[in-house]
Amino acid sequence: PAALPAPGSIVCLKTNYLCFLVLLINSFVLFLSTVTVFLSTLTPKFYFALTVTSSFISGLIFVFEWWHFRKYGTSFIEQVSVSHLRPLIGGVENSPPAPVAFSANSGENETSRQNMPECKVWRNPLNLFRGAEYSRYMWVTGKEPLTYYDMNLSAQDHQNFFTCDMDALRPSDTVMQKAWRERNPQARIKAAYQALELNNDCATAYVLLAEEEATTIVDAEKYFKQALKAGETIYRKSQNCHSQSPQHEAQLRRDTNVLVYVKRRLAMCARKLGRIREAVKMMRDLMKEFPLLSMLNIHENLLEALLELQAYADVQAVLAKYDDISLPKSAAICYTAALLKARAVSERFSPETASKRGLSTAEINAVEAIHRAVEFNPHVPKYLLEMKSLVLPPEHILKRGDSEAVAYAFFHLQHWKRIEGALNLLHCTWEGTFRMIPYPLEKGHLFYPYPSCTETADRELLPTFHEVSVYPQKELPFFIHFTAGLCSFSAMLALLTHQFPELMVIFAKAVSIVSCLEY
Repeated sequence: PAALPAPGSIVCLKTNYLCFLVLLINSFVLFLSTVTVFLSTLTPKFYFALTVTSSFISGLIFVFEWWHFRKYGTSFIEQVSVSHLRPLIGGVENSPPAPVAFSANSGENETSRQNMPECKVWRNPLNLFRGAEYSRYMWVTGKEPLTYYDMNLSAQDHQNFFTCDMDALRPSDTVMQKAWRERNPQARIKAAYQALELNNDCATAYVLLAEEEATTIVDAEKYFKQALKAGETIYRKSQNCHSQSPQHEAQLRRDTNVLVYVKRRLAMCARKLGRIREAVKMMRDLMKEFPLLSMLNIHENLLEALLELQAYADVQAVLAKYDDISLPKSAAICYTAALLKARAVSERFSPETASKRGLSTAEINAVEAIHRAVEFNPHVPKYLLEMKSLVLPPEHILKRGDSEAVAYAFFHLQHWKRIEGALNLLHCTWEGTFRMIPYPLEKGHLFYPYPSCTETADRELLPTFHEVSVYPQKELPFFIHFTAGLCSFSAMLALLTHQFPELMVIFAKAVSIVSCLEY
């Protein structure tokens, strides 16, 4: 009882509370009257200036957000809020994502995961002939099919493959060293003829003429046959003295490169001229003679020729050797494997029937093979399904990029069309791949994460008139939509204020008073 307040003190507390409440209400009423007086003094020009200024500022923010997203792939506002504002208000930063859990039956993932992807540009195994194909395309269409970046890479390849320190001892090879560095095609051809005047057995001079001066495959094959005769003679001489010094060993390596290049291009000439079996034999012999040069991907030329012969058992044998965990993958390997599995079921495949009875074991294997191929290179299906137009393939490709997809589809579309129902099966199943890949897209499922640098490299490799395919398509951040909406809304208010000043002033006052009353 001693701790309870006296009845008089309770009455006093209630009185003080009522007085404070009345004072608060009077203050709020005074504030409302002040706001009303302030709003009544504002002119339409003020509202117009306010809306125009807000529209301009929000437009600047929108443009900056869009530029930042196109360059860095993220929202600047979101990045700042997560990186700087969140810790200040006591937020907890997200922990780094856990490593991607690859399926146990795909050992290639662990190996690939250790070697994270780089945007390394590879020589296109099926690159066309400059004079007989690329130049003819330019003469007909007026469009340059090769970019300067692509041709510059080829010039570097030629200097690395076809030159060595011992060239100074042979005047013809010295001339060819300068020829490979020439930018003007006519200057290169002129230098090749100068080298032949000095030495009629200069193999690299015949190679240059076959690539750039010959206007038909028949003419190119004639030059390559002359290059083969000269190259074999020089190669035998280099073999006899390669152990004398490191310089002689480098010369043998150069002469080996020339010989392999010439034999490969001769096989490609035979393939283009319809002598498929002869081309297959030349490729097999070349792979047996130089087994250590697997990095040249001669097996991809062999796969394409065997598909033309419809020798599917031989194709499967080549895949069994090169579709290995320890070897780098390519679109030719993955999509050829998918084509063979699709061939077993595509003729009788029907989406309606499969949805009713379910997929058979063979159909599941075919679908999984397609998903594997699409995950490796997601650009290929649109070319195979003719949803996107093809261009001539570049001389270099980026694996998993649009350039590789163009190069693969350019030569293999006919093989998919030849197998009845294969494209239908691809059409029904390829988009399911993207639902299987974990999110975010930096993760992978069967392969290492898809590299983010492919778009830049593909734009350097592919001609400007070609629309480069981009994957993954970046989703627009929330703040780009928000700032765009804010800019549009404030611009609309500015336009209405300019057209109907009195009406918009009344509307603004009404909205302001109602907002104050609700608060």
